Amino acid sequence: MTIPADYPSREAAWALLTKYNQDRFHLRHAVTVEGVMRYFANELGYADEADFWAVVGLLHDLDFEQYPEQHCIKTAEIMRAENYPEELIHAVVSHGYGLGVDVKPEHEMEKVLYATDELTGLIGAAALMRPSKSVQDMELKSVKKKFKTPAFAAGCSREVIQKGADMLGWPLDDLLSRTILAMRSCEAAYEQF
Repeated sequence: MTIPADYPSREAAWALLTKYNQDRFHLRHAVTVEGVMRYFANELGYADEADFWAVVGLLHDLDFEQYPEQHCIKTAEIMRAENYPEELIHAVVSHGYGLGVDVKPEHEMEKVLYATDELTGLIGAAALMRPSKSVQDMELKSVKKKFKTPAFAAGCSREVIQKGADMLGWPLDDLLSRTILAMRSCEAAYEQF
């Protein structure tokens, strides 16, 4: 993927995000996914693209708070009105593939976003059940147990998480383990919410 030179700064992306989102839960999720995306960019050999990956993560649910029924569709409209580059729009919108849009994740970064978006919610919910309320002492077996319990964090689609792992060509356990590590790396940033 060619990273566009004219993608927004983190500050500009945050300003746009907070124009459409005020709920602490949504802001926390955006910052979590931002950090997870930065982590994976660095881990997967895309360190020079880490800022772009992070902005994609930060903006991925731009429209969800105000337009949940038009999720990803409104995001594209909002971003085009801001003259954001099409590469950024495609990357953000592709996480809704099969769930409201037909924009397929193509680049590894888009597949990571697709795979980890729902998973960060599940891991975050599992962390809140721990005495520490933290992912720092989270273990794979705990997440696997929660993953296999459909009633736990029921809004986090196990099917999407599995499809994301399959897109990446990673075993599910690998995706779970790596996402725990990614969330550990940025927990301080999202703890403020």
